[in-house]
Amino acid sequence: MNTTKQISHWRVVAASVCGTSHVKNKQLCQDAHHWQLLPGNVLVAAAADGAGSASQGKVGAMVAVETAIEALSLKEITRESLAQDAFVQSLLNEALLAAKKAVEDEAVACSKQPQDLATTLIIMVATPEMVAVVQIGDGLAVAKDNQGNLLALTIPDNGEYINETIFLTSPGALDSAQMRLWRETIVNVSLLTDGLQMLALNMVVGEPHKPFFFPLFDFVESAEDKTLAKEQLVKFLGSERITQRTDDDLTLIVAAFKEEEAGGQGAGSRGE
Repeated sequence: MNTTKQISHWRVVAASVCGTSHVKNKQLCQDAHHWQLLPGNVLVAAAADGAGSASQGKVGAMVAVETAIEALSLKEITRESLAQDAFVQSLLNEALLAAKKAVEDEAVACSKQPQDLATTLIIMVATPEMVAVVQIGDGLAVAKDNQGNLLALTIPDNGEYINETIFLTSPGALDSAQMRLWRETIVNVSLLTDGLQMLALNMVVGEPHKPFFFPLFDFVESAEDKTLAKEQLVKFLGSERITQRTDDDLTLIVAAFKEEEAGGQGAGSRGE
């Protein structure tokens, strides 16, 4: 017998693209991102921006995001355990420490100094009931609840001077980490690196720019084909609207929690 039931799952679209200045100078994209869907509709995601001044910034960014998500995926994370604030905080701290150690170990393996792999890092854990983020350096994490409220979970840490930031490998980096936990009915989340923050954030009041995020959230919610959606996101990030405002590398992760009706005995969703 064919039954109809509600299936709830995250839809995620993400991309990292090379900034126009890096393309012009024939440099690699220094940004990286990684995400995974864990059982129980737990979404874990990370974004990083390797320092342009670091010779192996790209490597640092890739190692940081992949290690952070692997560290989270190996944990026994349940919706019940995420109801405990202390557990959420320890989860993010451990992922951050794992990423920092992995970057430092990679530096040793490459006969480099840790600062040669300097990178920012944002790590997020999200369920339909909560979202938590830890961040070192610039970039931005936002979330939207079911009432349409849009919240900047973090704000860019630009250090004392313009165009300066703190990196995962900086002295005292862990002490400077921002951590935020928001318990609401979450319908959208997003992570982005600093190339987009001038478009996505009203820097004066520290509030996310709704005309930037709301169309993106609508886009990911209606995205049926993951491959096509990623192509469209890459096209958007390379569009004149964006490149006229920034020449930096760009990373954007956008997710929507969606309920759908489905026939048959079962269905599911998994990350890339």
